[in-house]
Amino acid sequence: MNSNGLLRKHWFQVTVHFLLDMGILALCYYLGSLLVFRQHPEFADYNFGKYTPAFLFTAVAFSSAVYITGLYSSQSLNKTAYRRFFVLAGCVLFAALTLIGSAYFTTARPLGRNIMLVGTGTFALVAALHHTYLLHSLKTARERVAYIVTSAFDEGETHIFTDIGIKHIDFVGVISGLGYEPTGRQKLLGTTESIAEIIRRERIDRVLVTGKSLGNNALSRLFCKLRYSGVTVMPLIIMCEELDQHVPLELVSPEWLLNASGEPHLLYIRKVKRLFDIVTATLGLLLSAPLLLLAMLLIRLTSPGPVFFYQNRSGRFGRAFTIYKLRTMRLDAEKDGVQWAQGGANGSRDPRVIPFGGLFRKYRIDEIPQLWNVLKGEMTFVGPRPERPEIIADLAKQIPFYEERMMVQPGITGWAQVNYPYGASVLDARRKLEYDLYYLKNMSLFLDVFILLDTVKTVLFGGAESRDRRVASAAMDKIEALKATDSQLPRTVEIGAA
Repeated sequence: MNSNGLLRKHWFQVTVHFLLDMGILALCYYLGSLLVFRQHPEFADYNFGKYTPAFLFTAVAFSSAVYITGLYSSQSLNKTAYRRFFVLAGCVLFAALTLIGSAYFTTARPLGRNIMLVGTGTFALVAALHHTYLLHSLKTARERVAYIVTSAFDEGETHIFTDIGIKHIDFVGVISGLGYEPTGRQKLLGTTESIAEIIRRERIDRVLVTGKSLGNNALSRLFCKLRYSGVTVMPLIIMCEELDQHVPLELVSPEWLLNASGEPHLLYIRKVKRLFDIVTATLGLLLSAPLLLLAMLLIRLTSPGPVFFYQNRSGRFGRAFTIYKLRTMRLDAEKDGVQWAQGGANGSRDPRVIPFGGLFRKYRIDEIPQLWNVLKGEMTFVGPRPERPEIIADLAKQIPFYEERMMVQPGITGWAQVNYPYGASVLDARRKLEYDLYYLKNMSLFLDVFILLDTVKTVLFGGAESRDRRVASAAMDKIEALKATDSQLPRTVEIGAA
């Protein structure tokens, strides 16, 4: 069941609206310039092209601000319409100020007041119309979903689905197959023998299936017939990838891993990503040099010991390398052995931190020296977080497929880092692995760019909330309960206690 197009759907939509906002801004200000100068006696000889770099830079800045504030995401539905457009107005004002500064920087003369008034007014109106349409599409994009269950464990997977709470999905109920009689709270729609009638009656848009049902020849032929009839049929793991951008570890199989491993060897990973890393790390070091020097001075003045912190980490395929960070903890922080970060979503309130150490950890200032690791080729800018060899060895014994995250280079930031708080337990490491596996399968230049923007959001507004920990814990409790009633569970749920 090829689902590559579905897997890209979320990021395709985000990219389309990102580029639309860029085009709207550039077009509105360019047309504003034409309207203001069309009566000018030297209009025919006027060079509008000199403002093009300023328009393009501002367009990228505006769309980036909109993404960082979450207006392209379904999470923005949690905001009221008034608050949403208030945020949009702030982004428009930010764009106008950026354009004034960038135009003066690139041409040594500012845009005229009339151009700014006409261009900004037109742009604000068109951007509001675009985001009104986007808000309407987010609110109305709903799908009705049914789930085929053939065992108690299949039925347990529906709890994973409902606990995640994916937006835009109406979970209608379950359809039993292979003679299984569901016992859960979900509505029973019928059996697979009458699935065509059920789909018509309940107006089902998608049918979710399990690995066990896919292995049954009779059900597999039925699913193929449904697909040729225009009904989307997919495993739950693909649904989670497409709509929630993570991979529930309970659903991962060796077959899924083999299919996911087709991306990392592509040209992008070998060539384009390396070029992206070199350019981004070089710019990052140049732009952050004043902040880095100030942080080094504060560490030297407030804490005895070295400014930098060196530690062995495991890179791609487990190759060891030395990571560079600003020291944020006391010299005796791990006198009793390796410990998880404590206090706060990012360890910023850990009792072992030195003065200003919590601030550096909160805003990721301590990780700036890792840009040198990127330039050396030991790390990438975006990838799974590098871990210590002893921690990896311990977690690999308790979490299935944990070492899969080492198949690509570790990164300064990554999909797991921007979606989940700092790891403080085995359960946290398990949950972050679900985001790492998603990135391993779907890595691309566009995804890297959006992760960098999410990193900016994390630095400015704080990290992921603790809700993810509660969701992961609830799902884990249900899986442990299923283990007690089903003796033939997949290897993927046989993990140590969190």
